[in-house]
Amino acid sequence: MHSSHIIASPLPYRRLGADGLHHFFGYYNKSTWDRSQRYVLAQRVPMADAELTPDLVAEIGFFDLQDGDRFHRVGQTTAWNWQMGAQLQWLDGAPGRQLIYNCRTDDPSAIYPHLGATVHNVETGEDKTLPMPVYVVAPSSEYGLCVNYRRLYITHQTIGYSDTTPQPPLPNAPANDGIHYMDLRTGETRLVLSYQDLRDFQPKASMDTAIHWVSHIEINPRSSRVLLLHRWTERVEDEMCFLHRLITVNPDGSDLRLLECSDHPLPQLAKDFDPNAVGTFDYEKSEHQISHPLWRDDEHIIVWGPHAGSIHYHLYHDSVGGEVQVIGEGVLTENGHMTFSPVARNWLLSDTYPDSVTNERVLFLYNTATGLRHDLGSFYTDPGLKKENRCDLHPRWSRDGRHACIDSIHDGERQMYVMDVSALTASA
Repeated sequence: MHSSHIIASPLPYRRLGADGLHHFFGYYNKSTWDRSQRYVLAQRVPMADAELTPDLVAEIGFFDLQDGDRFHRVGQTTAWNWQMGAQLQWLDGAPGRQLIYNCRTDDPSAIYPHLGATVHNVETGEDKTLPMPVYVVAPSSEYGLCVNYRRLYITHQTIGYSDTTPQPPLPNAPANDGIHYMDLRTGETRLVLSYQDLRDFQPKASMDTAIHWVSHIEINPRSSRVLLLHRWTERVEDEMCFLHRLITVNPDGSDLRLLECSDHPLPQLAKDFDPNAVGTFDYEKSEHQISHPLWRDDEHIIVWGPHAGSIHYHLYHDSVGGEVQVIGEGVLTENGHMTFSPVARNWLLSDTYPDSVTNERVLFLYNTATGLRHDLGSFYTDPGLKKENRCDLHPRWSRDGRHACIDSIHDGERQMYVMDVSALTASA
């Protein structure tokens, strides 16, 4: 199908939060709204930008859209980062209205010492502490998958939790660390997929002396299947040296499937390579980058990455050698944070990284049925922000597919904005 590009009149949007503080949600992979669509989750901080330290506090709460967008504070945490916040999310499958977020604890004997998660019941005000920090929670709310955020702070600092305590050197691919399954009701945990398991699964020579980690762990709507990015590198300080695989697995660690591998030669490992010559967003624009995978439904995954020699938005079937479709060829030509509408699967919401000249990010909708892209607005970002403290738009859908919510810093503050997109999505 031929695709084309419509520059729509920018849609009006409204800012949430008018208390003189800064608000953000973080990632694009889950809805900010609760099931009733009355409450919108947010982290609240006193500054738009800061270097993260283990004692920096973010308040946890939500806006009440039926009460003048008033912010309700329910707790606070020091386990967070600018990209993902504290992995704050609603527990959709739990009774009543409950939310979960990561926290630091006083338990030095935990698998990841002093890190856990808090479950807050909005209706009763009760808190429950779980023994591991979550990376993602199953839509059923029965379990979460957990990783070592201290490892991420070394391998991919943008999505780790700051740590100033001296740490021994990380093993490259340990058998006793990886993805843990945590029962959200009992708090019981078990390691289901280790870094050694991943390195030993259809290995590449480039893995032998590299350090390994996982990111972008996502669970399908039925809570029956998990996708992840397996990454490895010999130089953690240079993202251009990251290598990537898109893998799916059962929640218990069985039935690993390799959907894509972007292993390739790395000239950046040459001794005379200057990493300072690499721009802040060059990595996001690499032709070898596999990023931002998300389930469209129980069997299909949308991702930005290379396949068959060219890089696109690709839709994968969760099967070895399964069909891979290009989405938006010639129109969706750069990396973004993409999600399908929860009610109309032909609508894809996404964004772009900052233009290298204008520092503008574009928010858009793409209709897979018509091939039309509709630009919804353009938002400036401060070019002084770096990888760790940047403010991506990270667009998220409302539950009914009528609204989008973004984080943005175009007004000089880090704030959340809601946009009504129903006039577009109802039209096709």
